[in-house]
Amino acid sequence: MVTLLYFASLRERLDCAREEVALPAGTPTVGGVVETLRARDGRWSDAFAPGRAWRVAVNQRMADLATPLKPGDEVAFFPPVTGG
Repeated sequence: MVTLLYFASLRERLDCAREEVALPAGTPTVGGVVETLRARDGRWSDAFAPGRAWRVAVNQRMADLATPLKPGDEVAFFPPVTGG
């Protein structure tokens, strides 16, 4: 199991702030989790659609779709942030 966290507009769009999910079979990666989320329904597939702007961190370190996951990891999804 991994903990998924959703922040800001993703949390609002998905109506979910936190959940525990099983790791995908095989060699689990962030990309595998994202594919599982996309398969839920249209709201999820839209939020995580290819080309949609969002970022991901694993255990509070920036990550990408190829980042491997292990049980107990925390995966946070959030929109891109700009400073000014």
